[in-house]
Order: sequence, then C-alpha cells, then structure tokens
Amino acid sequence: MVDARQQFGSRVKSLESKKIRLAQGYYTTIRADGLVVAHPARRGLRVPTKLLVGLVVLFVCFKGFVLAAIGPTTYDVRLATLAQGTIVEQAGAWVLQADPVTQALARKLGPVFRG
Repeated sequence: MVDARQQFGSRVKSLESKKIRLAQGYYTTIRADGLVVAHPARRGLRVPTKLLVGLVVLFVCFKGFVLAAIGPTTYDVRLATLAQGTIVEQAGAWVLQADPVTQALARKLGPVFRG
C-alpha cells in the first residue's frame, strides 16, 4: 500500500512539472493511435544558420573595407601592435588577420576609397 502511494506521488509530481513546462510553450504531435499529445517546447539557444553565415560575410566585408581604407601596411602595423597586447587582444589580432577573401575585396575597393 505504501509503495502504491509513493508511485502515485511521483506520478503527480511528474504531471505538475510537465504542466509548468507546457505553460512556457508547447508543440503537439499525433500518435499512431490518433491521440494528440502535447510536448514541452524545446529550450536552448537555437541560432539560424543563415544568420551565422550572414554575420561571417558581414565581418569579412568589414575587414575588407578597413583594409582598403587604411592600406595594407598600416593595417599590418596595427595588427602587430594588437598582437603584442593581452590574450584577448591577441585573439582579436588573429581573427582580424587579412585572409585571401579580405585581400581580394580590399583590392576591388581600394580605388574607390583612395580616389
């Protein structure tokens, strides 16, 4: 009898926690027998792939614009100065290194910025 009461208590506790999660959002599915079942919405950080790709393209374009505007020698001097700083600044210098795509974009934009 005590075991049945403990099982009942655990089932009630499980249903209460599911109710709280369902209140924060849910989606429904239909089982093979036709019963509609509500499931708590998936939580977590979900970033769309298009957004990530867009941010990377925007960042590479920014690097190309800066490289075209200040010139490659000045850009390299500033990166060297940045590389001598703290760990965070060194990481920034590594990320801001001129890659082939950035260099090609800077070559195309160079005449626009320098007249």
